[in-house]
Amino acid sequence: MPPILNAQGVSKRFGAVPLFQNISFAVEDGDRIGLIGPNGAGKSTLLAVLAGETEPDTGELSVRRRARVGYVHQISEFRPGDTVRSVLERAMDRAGMEAGLREQSLRETLGRAGFVEDGDGSQVKMSAEAASLSGGWKKRLAIAEQMAVDPDVLMLDEPTNHLDLEGIEWLEGMLRAAKFASVVVTHDRTFLENVATRVVELNKIYAEGMLAARGSYSKFLEERALYIESQAKMQESLRNRVRTEIEWLRRGPKARATKAKARIDTAHGMISKLAEVDARTRSSSTNFDFSGTGRQTKRLIELEGVGVTLGGREIVRDVNVALMNGVRLGLVGPNGSGKTTLLRVMKGELVPNAGEVKRASSLRIVALSQMREIDETLTLRRALAPDSDGVVYQGRVVHVASYASQFLFTGEQLNQPVGRLSGGERARILIARLMLEEADVLMLDEPTNDLDIPTLEILEDALNEFKGALVLVTHDRYLLDRVTNVVLGLDGLGNTAVFADIAQWEEWRDAQVAGAREQGSGSRAQGPEDTAKAPKPTKKKLSYMEQREFDGIEERVDKADKRMSAAHDRLEDPSVVTDSDKLTAALAEMEAAQAEHDAVYERWAELTEKAG
Repeated sequence: MPPILNAQGVSKRFGAVPLFQNISFAVEDGDRIGLIGPNGAGKSTLLAVLAGETEPDTGELSVRRRARVGYVHQISEFRPGDTVRSVLERAMDRAGMEAGLREQSLRETLGRAGFVEDGDGSQVKMSAEAASLSGGWKKRLAIAEQMAVDPDVLMLDEPTNHLDLEGIEWLEGMLRAAKFASVVVTHDRTFLENVATRVVELNKIYAEGMLAARGSYSKFLEERALYIESQAKMQESLRNRVRTEIEWLRRGPKARATKAKARIDTAHGMISKLAEVDARTRSSSTNFDFSGTGRQTKRLIELEGVGVTLGGREIVRDVNVALMNGVRLGLVGPNGSGKTTLLRVMKGELVPNAGEVKRASSLRIVALSQMREIDETLTLRRALAPDSDGVVYQGRVVHVASYASQFLFTGEQLNQPVGRLSGGERARILIARLMLEEADVLMLDEPTNDLDIPTLEILEDALNEFKGALVLVTHDRYLLDRVTNVVLGLDGLGNTAVFADIAQWEEWRDAQVAGAREQGSGSRAQGPEDTAKAPKPTKKKLSYMEQREFDGIEERVDKADKRMSAAHDRLEDPSVVTDSDKLTAALAEMEAAQAEHDAVYERWAELTEKAG
């Protein structure tokens, strides 16, 4: 059977700028393709070409006869007055589905997406107005709308951006079980690992404009490493040959002889090829480095028995958590469970209804809101430097053009309005502004939205190097695993608990949901009105030896902090940096100190959670 979709030699440019050129690949039955690449590579445009919504400049797209193609756009919007049910009914009208099959198909599709015919206030009904849904539920509805017409291939553009962890896991399960093929543009690496049977990266560093690998994301990383290694060897070989030919040309060979003329032409050809390869493989990267104050205060923020009630609904209860230097706290939970509310409590923007919040004096908190507040009428220059052409970065004045270049902005973009920049570029502006402020505590609310994978990897490294305390709200499980050493989990029913990692939280969350179902009436899920009866996490008692360990854990934390600080100071010593032996020893000590530091904090989190 021929491929569902077959793109051959497709190219697309905007103005004089080519997005991609001569791209070819096919979508076969059963494929689950993850389409990745840096911002600006043209992923969304290529998806639109494959979906038949955009014409390529060159090349052609063939579609299997009678194949149905579903397309979920990055932004999901619905007309005012449309209900969840009417959105699917209209989709079935467009597809010409038989009347006798519609009702059962509609109920099954919406049911699998989490919508209900009747339910309590915590559930989204089929009669709900589509335009009033949250971003996550709009995305679920948009996916259900395309699934309702039984597509042969489903295209999804950044579907995980607005979904919470539960929604992402639902999407993963749905795609793995689906009979249709799928092509997904995403930067969610855990999603790719769990779903993809093939990963395609669109990137100009590759000779063919893209690199494809069968298997999961980790398999793709192996293939990419092999490609880059072979590319480096080829470049070095070509560079050596060019060096030889340049030396020969400098001797001034006469071009009268046929052989000499051919060699001159070959030499010029190799020189041009080397320049092309060097230009293609030359990569730019951002330079993230968050500034800490170096404050030695032990406890920065403490929440003791904190509870918050808003609009008559109990959001969270009995929250106990402490932030200290080196603590990288991840806040996880479903949408609406109170993560952003807790951030506001920690910052002092919201007074809790119960419990106490203690903050160190003169505490410096630097925060990134998920609302991405930025004046779109400002130029990039003024967004970074409101009052002059310089910024103060880590104690020194840097020209705004030089500072902007660290975040991959060009000089031409300095005078462009922010409103004309992409989502990824706006995210980089906000992070660049954060880095101008020294922080004791860094609070990031969904920082990964619109960031590509290379930028995410750099952000992870910067957060791991930050010396203060970090509070991170994100649905990016890969980022949580790499960065956080403590997880505060919320179940959406008001309950919270502290865990060593996200895997422990997922087990607890599943147990909470199962318990709520057992206590509910019939199949009714537990809603906000049941929170007073919701079971609190089971408190486990420490053994005698564990209690002794817990009593001395803070002293071990202090020692680990001091060792980390000393190792960091040694790496900044000029006499160490210039001596290879000393530098090697210092790097080894830094690695050992980091390992001890992470182990102590992880054990502290385990004992704290067990002690209740």
